[in-house]
Amino acid sequence: MLGRFQYNDIVFSGEVFDGIVYPDPCYQELDDEYALSSVLVLPPVNPSKIVCAGLNYKDHAKELNMELPENPLLFLKPPSAILSHEGLIEYPTESGQVDYEAELGIVIGKTCRHVSADDAFDYVLGYTCFNDVTARDLQRADGQWTRAKSFDTFAPAGPFIVTPEELSQNGLSPDNLMISCRVIRNENEEVRQNSSTSEFIFNISELISFISSVMTLETGDIIATGTPPGVGELLVGDVVEVEIEGIGILRNTVVSG
Repeated sequence: MLGRFQYNDIVFSGEVFDGIVYPDPCYQELDDEYALSSVLVLPPVNPSKIVCAGLNYKDHAKELNMELPENPLLFLKPPSAILSHEGLIEYPTESGQVDYEAELGIVIGKTCRHVSADDAFDYVLGYTCFNDVTARDLQRADGQWTRAKSFDTFAPAGPFIVTPEELSQNGLSPDNLMISCRVIRNENEEVRQNSSTSEFIFNISELISFISSVMTLETGDIIATGTPPGVGELLVGDVVEVEIEGIGILRNTVVSG
């Protein structure tokens, strides 16, 4: 698995294996390895943008009694919203309803534009867990999504990136992974979302091709692929976990903004 870390004042990228972090060899001032517990885990990338697909699960569309879209429905989250695994989601004072949305994140590996669906996977660095945190009341009030999706800490991602090769070696496909969301409230754990990326309306190659026809995708950009049914509310003090088969568990706690 790939990730970004901080040791003392040094931010670095590296690989994780069996609880050991191996820094990229270019960081000559660092040791060859560190215990994962001795470093700070940062968001796995520092994206120039976060491109999100709305309504991209067939079972979610059925839940909402909505017709399937003819093309992906896109919106953006700013890079300033990015948050690490175990980071704190800040509940903004402007909102009275903040929701979780468990999603698979695609991490772009190299700059691309006008990519065909057949070539799309050539530009994928890997996959990560993502939570499209949303101020739902502000989304309804504004009639568009920018403010509701863009608060600082509203884009938890991580903890690490799993490469396509790793998934394949484990017999897994990113278009057929179990995805779930759990909320732990007052020590009671409840599964809120439970589906599979096989429910995608637009699969990964289709999303990359469509998005790259609109905008240049840069190395480190994240594509959030939409959320399954069961979206719901978070309260201050909740712990929210996004788990994706073969990818990992992203955990965050909600605090007052």
